[in-house]
Amino acid sequence: QVQLVESGGGLVQAGGSLRLSCAASRRTFSSNAMGWFRQALGKEREFVAGIRWSGLSTQYADSVKGRFTISSDNAKNTVFLQMNSLKPEDTAVYYCAAGAVVTDTRYGYDYWGQGTQVTVSS
Repeated sequence: QVQLVESGGGLVQAGGSLRLSCAASRRTFSSNAMGWFRQALGKEREFVAGIRWSGLSTQYADSVKGRFTISSDNAKNTVFLQMNSLKPEDTAVYYCAAGAVVTDTRYGYDYWGQGTQVTVSS
């Protein structure tokens, strides 16, 4: 089992920045990749960004390219999501997930955190 704990969510004005963190209890072969997803009220959970612990592979949703950056600190088993130029449409609960490979489908991840709320005011 892998436990994931997100932090860093909050309320920010449009154009502002937030940095989310996801601490993993351990890394295993089945949790070699980490992803960030988000779910807005009344909408499906959608992929935001993904990274392999090696840092050699990253993937982003088109809606966040150029604004969000995913990174990892392997020594601390922690993944970050730096979010800049935030927009009201970025408002959602953000979830961290762990899986074997980086993929933009939620079904490719076996472990999930509890989520952290991000609210962007206009």
